[in-house]
Amino acid sequence: MLEAVKQTRALGFEDLEVWQKSFDVSLKVHQATLLFPKIEQYALADQIRRSSKSICANIAEGFGKQKYSKAEFKRFLQMALGSANEMLVWIKYCKELEYISEADCNNWSSEYDSICRMLNVLHAKV
Repeated sequence: MLEAVKQTRALGFEDLEVWQKSFDVSLKVHQATLLFPKIEQYALADQIRRSSKSICANIAEGFGKQKYSKAEFKRFLQMALGSANEMLVWIKYCKELEYISEADCNNWSSEYDSICRMLNVLHAKV
């Protein structure tokens, strides 16, 4: 997690470990949701895809604004954190509705817990 803090001096948002991790898991989530039932493609699956991508997008947007305002970067990190926590709720829905396996549920939950911790550490250090 200290890596996320060290990388606040990164040249670009893609250098941030938390961005890399959130991007990687969002790709896995996106691919998995394409297999959800048709009835969920414009509801739960769409919401999950948007929430998971929002984390990466908010980190990137905030990173781009930090040159002008550290407060703006922190605000976007807060939004990313909100989306990461939102993903924990959607994952529970997916598991309870049996759209994902117990293993995927545990793996994704662990990934998003880690992302939340990394975002909190980065937010505190900006």
